[in-house]
Amino acid sequence: MIRFFGFVFAPVAWFVRIFIQTVLLALGQVWANKVRSILTALGIIIGTGSVIAVVGGLTGMKNFVLGEFETFGARKMWVWGQVPDSKRSTLSWEDVRMSTYEAELILDKASSISTLTPICSTSEEISFGKKTKRGVSVRGIWPAWHEIEDRGVIYGRPLSKIDVEEKRQVCLINEAAIEELNLDRDPTGDFLLVGNRRFLIIGVLETKEASVMFGGNAARSELYIPFETSKMMNPYTWTYFVVQLDEPSGDRTMDDIAADARAEVRFLLRTHRGLSGDDEDTFGIEVMANHIEQFMQVAGVIGMIATAVVSISLLVGGIGIMNIMLVSVSERTREIGLRKAVGARPLVVLVQFLVEAVILCLIGGLIGLAAGFGLVTALHYAPNMRLDGATVPPWAVTLSLGFSAAVGVIFGMLPAIKAARLNPIDALRHE
Repeated sequence: MIRFFGFVFAPVAWFVRIFIQTVLLALGQVWANKVRSILTALGIIIGTGSVIAVVGGLTGMKNFVLGEFETFGARKMWVWGQVPDSKRSTLSWEDVRMSTYEAELILDKASSISTLTPICSTSEEISFGKKTKRGVSVRGIWPAWHEIEDRGVIYGRPLSKIDVEEKRQVCLINEAAIEELNLDRDPTGDFLLVGNRRFLIIGVLETKEASVMFGGNAARSELYIPFETSKMMNPYTWTYFVVQLDEPSGDRTMDDIAADARAEVRFLLRTHRGLSGDDEDTFGIEVMANHIEQFMQVAGVIGMIATAVVSISLLVGGIGIMNIMLVSVSERTREIGLRKAVGARPLVVLVQFLVEAVILCLIGGLIGLAAGFGLVTALHYAPNMRLDGATVPPWAVTLSLGFSAAVGVIFGMLPAIKAARLNPIDALRHE
């Protein structure tokens, strides 16, 4: 049994000893020629650093965009009326407008929908005392708007179902409106003139910073009134629905819910509007989850292309490694001949030069990693770039170092084979 284990582990011990010796020799050669080694590994350093920086920057961009989508509402869906191109001569915009009945129908029958609100919007002149503000956006909403938009009130109360049913002339304003109309800090109980009608301020909405991607972050006056009140003032305003989908649960993903909700709403509206067969939809449906999925696909393709492009510098660095290793073989021909003369096997010589190439690439890879992480950290503080979420995923580090080692093996193989095949007599005669 002892002889068996000795027979098995002896080659392993020999290989480990040779490997350690070659690693030490390789480190000695790198240290002895520090400047040449750094210049040789420059391509690997630039390539690895570029890969890390690009992947980190793309990750930061992806996190930023997904954060903007989340702020705007990842569970949102929009439904609006539209006239198909084939029916422009027979249908008008009034024929395809969304109705309150359709909103209630969707809310009651569509199982993938959490809640919704119809919205109609006008631009009105708002007055308080001697202060007048023209072109203020006045939107008619249902109370569910607060939940969908995640907008609570900081003073007063939100809109209620009774406000809508009784068509009360009450309103909510945002903080920007308080400043522009010179209202009190808590203006609840005051009256505004909206057009020619007096509206009681029942609450002040918290300011929600608008996404840069979806309209910028400049605060503007906003005024919200009960949906039925808005329709009473102007029955012809355009109406659309903002829908909030159910939350993902179990094996049901957001994409599954979005697909189900789209199918349910389409079926209900087509049935209600009497559309069948090849009739085109007289409405449009847009789901935020679809945009997120498309963005993820585009970001993935951009990441692959960018990584492939910057990886070219790793190949260029590999050519430099091969060139310098060929030079090293020529410089150390007598050393190789002497080692072979005292019994060194060709495999040992091959492993020695191959390990030197790999060590040189890995050192370049580690320096490149440090430079890449430095660039990613700098992105956090870059002005106007909004890449605070820039991080380097573990797979990028593994890929960079693995690719560096692979470059060392591939481009170091030719010089190593050349060294292993040298004739010891000819090598010793080499000047």
